[in-house]
Amino acid sequence: MQKKTLRWLIQSVSGLLLTGTGLSMCIDAGLKKLSGEPWFWYGTAGLIVFQAGLSLVIDGVRFRK
Repeated sequence: MQKKTLRWLIQSVSGLLLTGTGLSMCIDAGLKKLSGEPWFWYGTAGLIVFQAGLSLVIDGVRFRK
């Protein structure tokens, strides 16, 4: 496998995993907010993870070919 293809594969898959994780964290923070538990920092961390995942996926496109 070529070096660029391998980098694209690793970066895109990890970006998709981070995007899903961040989205799940944000949804969980919303549920915590509804139940009256502390949620702000957990939700903020979820947004950071979500944005990092999107950045990895978008950046990985340049290694596709």
